[in-house]
Amino acid sequence: MMKAYIFPGQGAQFPGMAKELYDSRKEARNLLERANEILGFRITDIMFEGSDEDLKATKVTQPAIFLHSVVLAKCLEGFAPDMVAGHSLGEFSALAAAGAMSFEDALKLVEIRAREMQKCCDIVPGTMAAIIALPDETIEKICSSIEGTVVPANYNCDGQVVISGEMNAIEAACKAMKEAGAKRALPLVVGGAFHSPLMEPARVALAKAIDSTRIVEPVCPVYQNVTALPTKDPDTIRENLLLQLTSPVRWTQSVRNMISDGADSFTEIGPGKVLQGLVKRIAGEKEITIEGISTI
Repeated sequence: MMKAYIFPGQGAQFPGMAKELYDSRKEARNLLERANEILGFRITDIMFEGSDEDLKATKVTQPAIFLHSVVLAKCLEGFAPDMVAGHSLGEFSALAAAGAMSFEDALKLVEIRAREMQKCCDIVPGTMAAIIALPDETIEKICSSIEGTVVPANYNCDGQVVISGEMNAIEAACKAMKEAGAKRALPLVVGGAFHSPLMEPARVALAKAIDSTRIVEPVCPVYQNVTALPTKDPDTIRENLLLQLTSPVRWTQSVRNMISDGADSFTEIGPGKVLQGLVKRIAGEKEITIEGISTI
């Protein structure tokens, strides 16, 4: 059996996340306290006791999901992936869990990424929208025809693509998508236009941070968002991590490639169940095992 481990991105957070891990496992408690030191504030207090609104702040959301996922992976007995992938932010979790980066270095990168992305959101307000039941090619064509910035951001599964861009451009695109036959064109409650050119101002700071981070060959191939292809090469990993900032998440293509390469067991590590549902839809009739682990 070829085991694939997958790691969720922003949106998977929930109040009380990782508290059971903290309370029950010394290793988890030590790692989470180390994270509090690195971040300079007690993120665990927000994770355990904060409200939904508290957890929505980008500087909290991204590190919190990373911590829940990676600490859980490090506490799992028999964690031996044949391949890994992560959705957007989850790619950093996947890389840390697979040993390409240390826990501390990966957390620092996530913190910088979150901070710089928030700055972009403050500079140019943007948003995202989910387009349901419209071919990818049609979505791409409509986005390119709209005045202003709007691009496909997440290829989540067949029939579900998230677009990202300027407020007015998203509104115009949603109208055009519905006219073209989309079942739904649903604006999302998000802090900005992630995975779009509006994130470009974050490039310099993130590039500097990525360049100074030690990245080594992971224990297994990592299917990265930008290409949907497997790699163990540190230079390729480094390059794709930066490109991911303004490029779409090719999740549909990544999962298909993992299945084609032999994955017959998918385990989502971290908060939520979103990726399990997406994998089921992508896999279709193929016989694969799908499960999730959010605590132990």
